[in-house]
Amino acid sequence: MAGQPIFILREGSQRTRGREAQSNNIMAAKAVAEAVRTTLGPKGMDKMLVDSLGDVVITNDGATILKEMDIEHPAAKMIVEVAKTQDAEVGDGTTTAAVIAGELLKKAEELIDQDIHPTIIASGYRLASEKAGGIVKTLARSVTKADRNVLMSISGTAMTGKGAEANKDVLSNIVVSAITSIVDEDNKVDMDNIKIEKKVGARIEESQLIEGMIIDKERVHTNMPKKVENAKIALINTAIELKDTEVDAEISITSPEQLQSFLDQEEKMIKDMVDKVSKSGANVVFCQKGIDDMAQHYLAKAGVFAVRRVKKSDMQKLSKATGGKLVTNLDEITQADLGNAALVEEKKIGGDEMTFVTGCKNPKAVSILLRGGTEHVIDNIERALNDALRVVGVAIEDEKLVAGGGSPEVEVALRLQEFASTLSGREQLAVKAFAEALEIIPRTLAENAGLDPIDMLMELRAHHEKGQKTAGLNVYEGKVIDMWEAGVVEPLRVKTQAINAAAESAVMILRIDDIIASRQGPAGPSGADMVPNMPPGGMPGMDM
Repeated sequence: MAGQPIFILREGSQRTRGREAQSNNIMAAKAVAEAVRTTLGPKGMDKMLVDSLGDVVITNDGATILKEMDIEHPAAKMIVEVAKTQDAEVGDGTTTAAVIAGELLKKAEELIDQDIHPTIIASGYRLASEKAGGIVKTLARSVTKADRNVLMSISGTAMTGKGAEANKDVLSNIVVSAITSIVDEDNKVDMDNIKIEKKVGARIEESQLIEGMIIDKERVHTNMPKKVENAKIALINTAIELKDTEVDAEISITSPEQLQSFLDQEEKMIKDMVDKVSKSGANVVFCQKGIDDMAQHYLAKAGVFAVRRVKKSDMQKLSKATGGKLVTNLDEITQADLGNAALVEEKKIGGDEMTFVTGCKNPKAVSILLRGGTEHVIDNIERALNDALRVVGVAIEDEKLVAGGGSPEVEVALRLQEFASTLSGREQLAVKAFAEALEIIPRTLAENAGLDPIDMLMELRAHHEKGQKTAGLNVYEGKVIDMWEAGVVEPLRVKTQAINAAAESAVMILRIDDIIASRQGPAGPSGADMVPNMPPGGMPGMDM
């Protein structure tokens, strides 16, 4: 037995450990951060992503880019998770989070090369992250839902650089009006109460907010009125047609009279259903299921505007917008169950008939009709609009704002450098590295605008050292200005979440010193074919 190797892992498995594993992970994470870095800021460029089916997405939204990129490396996937979390929590700042995470790892690599243990770096990063969160909070100012101009500025900042800035005044107005309509008493914002309906074929500035609902359906019968004023709306989520029997049954008909009597009875039953609806006082019906042809005829005769097969989510929004209740049993429908709207009408938009429910008294659900020249333009505008909606919602919930344009990052970096000098031991170097890493944001803003990053960073530091905490980079004029006065503001949560998520993922990647990759099955290429220096067979947790 002497000298015989002992196999613990299955044959074909690969193991990378120590410095090689760390540099492998750091390199993959840095590559992902580098991929989205050029999209940061008002002058950021867009990416065109083509999937395996040939579908094209053009965007500079960090989360969308990383979602569409088919990333295999597990460490790189952790950076994608940072962007996804940022998107889920705040809706904006996804590129910022990914770029900071990449830069933290780059700085950590330099420290590892100086023989500083990853555990010490991780400990220093945690200290710095906690301190940075506290510093950012001291820079915050308050905002309320009544500060419309400030909310417009927040929305404009979120849309800038995403293909929507040419029309950001129109869109910001829509965003702020939509969010303030649906805020509840506790200042909570439920984004499900805003419906975005896209239609190609007009200019972006023709987009509009509907204080009510747009349903992408037409009325079921041409004899129905196209327009109903002072609408009493019945929301029915059961079919207005005859049900099949629940038991297997057979009806034996032996004469034409019996057949006629059977058909007459069916017709009477349908007429009774329609009568119940019209007796309740409803002159508009939205039905989640089907409406029988005969029922359509009777509804048209009664002058009722009816729409069928409305989506469940739209039915719920209609209920919130009109104040109506969802009715499951036609026998129990009463006037108290009906919703109200000043007008329900069918309009032709972009070649399609759509139903507009407008003039709701206190709409807790609203719709945005988004227009644009082409599909790609309108998709890009929708992403910008979604970011703006989320960010304005977060600002109203938290009631805290910070300046933009790289000013919080420079201020935090400056204060962290001071904090580092109070520490003894090697953590001091890690805190300094964290401070330097944050400066990647103003540096990248300058680079993407074609400015000299070193000159701009020096000028920013000089302003902040003089106590100008809100001094940020105006990328259009290439100079440092006061971001509060310029109206470049973002919610506090955008910054705190980006710094926290980036620090946590960097620490997690740093603490990995051993990669054990299982044997690859016969199908498909290994991860090593896709990422340099990666062991064959991919890595644990990889979607193969």
